[in-house]
Amino acid sequence: MSRRQLLGHFAGAVVAAPAFSQDPRNRLEPTPQEIVGPFYPIAKPVDHDADLTRIVGRRERAAGQVIEVSGRVMDLAGRPVPDAELEIWQANAAGRYAHPSDDNPAPLDPNFQGYARVTTDTAGEYRIVTIKPGAYPGGRRGMRTPHIHFDLSGRVDRLVAQMYFPGEPLNATDALLSTNIRPAMVLATDIGPAASGIPRYRWDMIVRRG
Repeated sequence: MSRRQLLGHFAGAVVAAPAFSQDPRNRLEPTPQEIVGPFYPIAKPVDHDADLTRIVGRRERAAGQVIEVSGRVMDLAGRPVPDAELEIWQANAAGRYAHPSDDNPAPLDPNFQGYARVTTDTAGEYRIVTIKPGAYPGGRRGMRTPHIHFDLSGRVDRLVAQMYFPGEPLNATDALLSTNIRPAMVLATDIGPAASGIPRYRWDMIVRRG
């Protein structure tokens, strides 16, 4: 399946976002802030579209389990935040970042994009196709559980956060997730596979004003 066909396939598989009351008594909690981390890509790749599993000009696909991640960006009242810019980066399936400061001996994947920049639509929705990241040694913090980094820039607010996967054995001991003030808010929801069999996860982000 070509990149265009793959993204077109997912575009038709929109998961309905929950409706939220505008009553101020039912205001949501903001997604907890986390650190940018040492592997934020200062030098951005030329190819940074929503399909991280392929790089323009290469025939091979990235190694690992292909997944879809989608969600919605909302303010505290549950209103969608359109046109929010999301920078997304992560380790490859072996737990290695394409960053010169990553001294993990795990192999790099020349076919993995590793970074994306996408914008939310009018409903505040985003969607990417990527590889499920591997765990990796975090130095004195111990092993890091699989996660994906997000840097969200809205009209007013900025949110730096990490999305985690449900059911991972390392979640209980991860230095950041295990001390998170609202861990349930940074865990994605497994919404079942697409028709193609690709696993899908949903993760919504809440900012204060949008």
